[in-house]
Amino acid sequence: MSVGKFLAGFAVGAAIGAVAGILLAPKSGEETREMLGDMASDIAKKTDAKVKDIQKKADDIVSDVQEKSEEIMNKIQDMLGKKGDGSEA
Repeated sequence: MSVGKFLAGFAVGAAIGAVAGILLAPKSGEETREMLGDMASDIAKKTDAKVKDIQKKADDIVSDVQEKSEEIMNKIQDMLGKKGDGSEA
């Protein structure tokens, strides 16, 4: 299972549980609507923050992989260059 699917499922489950808890609480309709709005806003902010965090980590990993691949390519080119120099002499 991918991390994105897990986080999406987690967020949906948390939202459903929170909505069910609020709807079953003994409050007026106006208070309940206000709580639902606040909760939806809070969930959206937290989800956005998590998505940005995951994106940053993914970007860092891609950058690291690119750096390592460039280092490996340079080493391979150096090795090939050295072999070429030795076989021609």
